[in-house]
Amino acid sequence: MSGKRHTMMNHKPRRHLFRRVRKHRVKYITLLPSLVTILNGVFGFIASVLASKADLPQADKLFCYATGGYMVLLAMIADMLDGRLARMSQSTSSFGGQLDSLCDLISFGVAPAFLMLRLTETEFQLSGVFGGGLLHRFLWLAALVYFSCAAIRLARFNVENDENEMAHMSFAGLPSPAAAGVVVSLVIFYQQFPDLDMVVYALPLVTLGVGVLMVSRVPYPHIVNVYLRGKKPFGYLIRVLLFLGLVVWSMQTAMVLIFGYFALGSFARWLYCKAFHKSSQLLPAGQTPAAEVGPDLSAKL
Repeated sequence: MSGKRHTMMNHKPRRHLFRRVRKHRVKYITLLPSLVTILNGVFGFIASVLASKADLPQADKLFCYATGGYMVLLAMIADMLDGRLARMSQSTSSFGGQLDSLCDLISFGVAPAFLMLRLTETEFQLSGVFGGGLLHRFLWLAALVYFSCAAIRLARFNVENDENEMAHMSFAGLPSPAAAGVVVSLVIFYQQFPDLDMVVYALPLVTLGVGVLMVSRVPYPHIVNVYLRGKKPFGYLIRVLLFLGLVVWSMQTAMVLIFGYFALGSFARWLYCKAFHKSSQLLPAGQTPAAEVGPDLSAKL
């Protein structure tokens, strides 16, 4: 008798747990924003696959790495579009935000780290796991630190995110798409200028550096809300024209300069303000940093 009563007591909490799970079941999603979000992750997956195929006998290794870099850039475009589509259809949800973070981890966490690791291993002629001694271990360390920092940043975004995008004038830490842009722009640049061995030596150091910046509290501006929305001085038009001219002159060089300036410019300003105790200049007036970036990352589906 006591055994039956003990068995019944063991089953009750389990049924209660199942009921709680069923209450939180996702019943409806918005199709188009969800597909665009998944497309973000698909591009990141393709970038990783291309990097893994670079060592095949008939493969053009630099072309494979550069194409993988372009896939990450396409993932950035999909990442910007999905939130915009969700807000236009007034269908933002917690499911969309979680799906976006998972796809971002693939495209802006795994893919850039893997591209950097495979390219440097190929150029330094390293084989096996940690087969190249101290140098090989450092390459793995840079890739693992970058991936870990990207995962931490996206998790922090899920916790700290404010769904009111218009309140976002700056973000705490280097945005994960911008960090990925710094890495893959160097990979693409190296295909255009393969004789610049300095790029290969700098790539793991840059990857390690932008990984640390992702989990920092350095304020970075929200590009759309700060620079593109509303009325701007006439000088902004001149800057945009110079930017377009740089892209036409050399797109590969332009990407390195633009992503590098965004990553280092705000960090240099933060150091200057810290050194001279000018904390009031770190953020736009009356604004607080948000957790993540992107004109369309604050609310999804």
